[in-house]
Amino acid sequence: MLLEVRHVTQYHYAEPVRESVMEVWMQPQKGARQRLVSFELDLDPPAQLFSYADAYGNAVYHFDVPQPHSRLNITARSAVETQAPPPLPDQLDMGEWDRLKSDFVRGENFDFLRHHGFAVETPALHDFVAELGLEQLRARDPLTAVRELSEGIYGAFAYEPGVTDAESPIDVSLGLRKGVCQDFSHVMIAICRAWGIPARYVSGYLFTDRKGGDRSDPDATHAWVEVFLPSVRWIGLDPTNNVIAGERHIAAAVGRDYNDVPPSRGVYKGEAESQLAVGVSVRRARAALTEPEFIRVAQPAFARNGRRRGPSGGLRYDQQQQQQQ
Repeated sequence: MLLEVRHVTQYHYAEPVRESVMEVWMQPQKGARQRLVSFELDLDPPAQLFSYADAYGNAVYHFDVPQPHSRLNITARSAVETQAPPPLPDQLDMGEWDRLKSDFVRGENFDFLRHHGFAVETPALHDFVAELGLEQLRARDPLTAVRELSEGIYGAFAYEPGVTDAESPIDVSLGLRKGVCQDFSHVMIAICRAWGIPARYVSGYLFTDRKGGDRSDPDATHAWVEVFLPSVRWIGLDPTNNVIAGERHIAAAVGRDYNDVPPSRGVYKGEAESQLAVGVSVRRARAALTEPEFIRVAQPAFARNGRRRGPSGGLRYDQQQQQQQ
């Protein structure tokens, strides 16, 4: 499937700020089932763009706008060719639990077995697991267990944007039984890690199929979970939509939780109140794309909702606050 992504982030400041320094995790990954055809990053005001690979191999771009400005627009455009993953077996043998305990698997996936950040065990999570009888899934093979866990989370939570925010701990969504993809992914990751199954947070995009039953907001970024099973390696599960991650999912970055891979994050110098707007579109490409991969820096954008205020003066931390829906 050939897909085009347009991701626009726009910061407005009530009065000019003196400087902005930003990092972005917006470039789709390159892999066996995901070919990056092209990637553009347009900045307004223009700035020199630098890049590096983070600890998890994600492409991170960073830049500095050193002059006063009252707005900052970031527009990322991507073209990606995706392929459906190979079909999974109906189940694995029970020996997979022992293979998950091997020193090699635990050593290679150390970061994705530790509770971290938003993906942590809490009394509310233990109550949730007990109420739904999820601990009984450990009597199944690990592949069946994670599939049914994803389905259980899908059925237990209502999809409702706005009831949580990007910084909400999992206890908020667990208490409300409502939330969005970011919340559901953190809950699933925490449970998988408690079971000894390596699990990581995937930030990216979804070509939404509302007629097919997708609940996700088609105008937002998306998030889902990947778990590592030795017999089938990494597999993606989307508890928001109750599907196996496939060719409609575009992975941009992976980490331990949302804080490792926010779409954008940065600081600015100034006392101004900031307002954030974000817009995302994912669509089928209209024609075959054959351009080589490229990156360039250019000009403006447009976007959509979000607001934040912090202490006056000095250097302010201003992380993109739109949740992954």
